[in-house]
Amino acid sequence: ETNAVSQEKNNGVYIVYMGAADSSNDGTKNQQAELMSSLIKRKKDAVVHSYNNGFSGFAARLSEAEAKSIAQKPGVISVFPDPILQLHTTRSWDFLQYQTEVEISSGPISGSDNASPKGVDTIIGILDTGIWPESESFSDNDMSEVPSKWKGTCMESHDSTSFKCNKKLVGARFYDDSDEDGVRPSGSARDENGHGTHVASTAAGSPISGASYYGLASGTAKGGSPGSRIAMYRVCMTDGCHGSAIMKAFDDAIADGVDVLSLSLGSSSGLEVEFSSDPIAIGAFHAVEKGILVSCSAGNDGPGPATVVNVAPWILTVAATTIDRDFETDIVLGGNKLIKGGGISFGNLTKSPVYPLISGDLAKSGNTDVSEKNARYCNPNSLDGTKVKGKIVLCDNRDGYYSLTEKLTEVKSKGGIGFIVVDDNARTVAPKFKSFPAAVVTEKDSNEILSYINSTKKPVASVLPTVTIANYKPAPLVAYFSSRGPTYNTHNLLKPDITAPGVAILAAWPGNDTNEAVAGQAPPLYNIISGTSMSCPHVSGIAALVKAQNPSWSPSAIKSAIMTSALQTNNLKSPITTVSGSVATPYDIGAGEASPSLALNPGLVYETNTADYLQYLCSVGYDKSKIKLISNTVPNDFSCPTNSSSESVSQMNYPSIAVSNIKENEIKKVTRTVTNVGQEDATYTASIKAPVGLEVQVTPNKLVFTNNSKKLSYEVSFKASSKPKEDLFGSITWTNGKYKVRSPFVVSTNSQGV
Repeated sequence: ETNAVSQEKNNGVYIVYMGAADSSNDGTKNQQAELMSSLIKRKKDAVVHSYNNGFSGFAARLSEAEAKSIAQKPGVISVFPDPILQLHTTRSWDFLQYQTEVEISSGPISGSDNASPKGVDTIIGILDTGIWPESESFSDNDMSEVPSKWKGTCMESHDSTSFKCNKKLVGARFYDDSDEDGVRPSGSARDENGHGTHVASTAAGSPISGASYYGLASGTAKGGSPGSRIAMYRVCMTDGCHGSAIMKAFDDAIADGVDVLSLSLGSSSGLEVEFSSDPIAIGAFHAVEKGILVSCSAGNDGPGPATVVNVAPWILTVAATTIDRDFETDIVLGGNKLIKGGGISFGNLTKSPVYPLISGDLAKSGNTDVSEKNARYCNPNSLDGTKVKGKIVLCDNRDGYYSLTEKLTEVKSKGGIGFIVVDDNARTVAPKFKSFPAAVVTEKDSNEILSYINSTKKPVASVLPTVTIANYKPAPLVAYFSSRGPTYNTHNLLKPDITAPGVAILAAWPGNDTNEAVAGQAPPLYNIISGTSMSCPHVSGIAALVKAQNPSWSPSAIKSAIMTSALQTNNLKSPITTVSGSVATPYDIGAGEASPSLALNPGLVYETNTADYLQYLCSVGYDKSKIKLISNTVPNDFSCPTNSSSESVSQMNYPSIAVSNIKENEIKKVTRTVTNVGQEDATYTASIKAPVGLEVQVTPNKLVFTNNSKKLSYEVSFKASSKPKEDLFGSITWTNGKYKVRSPFVVSTNSQGV
């Protein structure tokens, strides 16, 4: 969420973006220096950050008038208020004074079992809330010396605790703003939230056996690429993640020598901005141009359409799915009828159902202002203590107005001894109730409980402590909160790109978090949280594995390998579905569920080069002069096509295909080029999966690669027999018998955002 609105007229922070850094265009450096020195003369602490390594510019305290004036100066691409972005963890069921929930885990996705996969050393840079360096997940046992390519640093904390890096956690930086008087608060890369620690351990945590959350989900916790190094860039403070700090972290990371950058944060859906004022898109563009893959979370604003964020084509955008593990909290009704609920609770009720059970509507307060509906939802001040005391209370949570926390508090404060909440979505994400006996049930199961309550004079029940269920089916399912396509600003680029585990993930946690502790127990060293924040580092870990095995591959080749090898089926060997049971489309899961083993050997890759990205900038409204400032690799003969429209984005050499604005009997054509990275001599044949009403042809439908022809192109034509009533999905798969190289496609009738 941006704070543009709160940008005070008197010296709020603005970001001044000036494009490429080491450009042949030496003028930029001088213009940047002149602008900064004139501001510093006026006020010594006017400049908050300066950007010099990956790109040029600075962040400074400016009045609105100064910001407008600087925007007109030569060499300046854009000036925009410093936005505050949010972590992509789920907060909706986040109760009992948790600030945010985050977690990391390897789930079913995990790299090789040996801590040091073969291949070169890789370094994953993570922009987040910091890290808890003492966690066992970051121990450097048996790790070799830090590679010489690492040029970063471990910033000394301004606090009293000693923050130490090692051969696993090779670097840590933090970006505390000085206050108005130029005084720096005590700063540190230490994680005071948990999110960054969770994310880092998910991406590259060392294998730790016997990890669990108070005995639940026990097993070996390890990151997606356990042999990789971690560099933490603490860009998030208590109020969120400042765009000016995010850009500084990108600028530093480019010079530090990271291989992959992982960002589990972004704007909220509906608050997206264009490239010129998007700190993540700007920073990522320059990182990718310098050979660093950038992986970002897709957001948690699903399941509505067009909610996906971090959609720039040079970013690998990650959605979230469940894993094959469930946290089951059983409810026993009178007559020993068992209902399988969910959530995480360490209650101490007996196994036999001896506790009185009541539904919220039957426990309505006598206050005439309280409706039966309010009581059914157990909203604050809706229940009668004399009716609730000593009972387990069934509450509905489908109103969405009050949080789970507030309803739980109402039941507890009125003397309730157990809490059963009806919420289909929360059932899938394992909300935590600590030591209070509580469970989440589906609407279907709640009907059974209600009919039991209504059929007996003295209904009784018990809520048992949670147990972990392994090999849970079906999995994966698309997380209900995972943000969905289509892309809000163009229907010619398919996002998200990929999906990975992001629900109820176990990963490392700061060891001093008493808020997360269960009564009478020490704080947990591992925690279970959900969000696309958790799925993003799974994919960052896979990217590091692919890079380790193929050190010369570009970020787009690695991204292509992950996308074209992804899976679309669940553990029942059926198509992956959403929580509601409908078959998942590319708007839900992109190319599919990332596969660490298959991504290592993709066979063919789609390389998207800077020229493709520059054409994308043409299509979103930049002219050649601005684009030359943004990138110093613009060929002299580069020009934006005269009719540069969103349509040209379809022609980007991207691993997925999106065409829009299709009319009845009209033919749309796109071209793609694949590079053979498998066996030297190979013949690939295309197979097409097309929906009814769409004719799809691939020409040629056979590609013969030899030592001399490693790159080959093909054309896809789409023809709709009638104007589609809804977006159409399908796929094109190239196979040589050994490798399958699959690209999803979407054909829509719209052209622009929804």
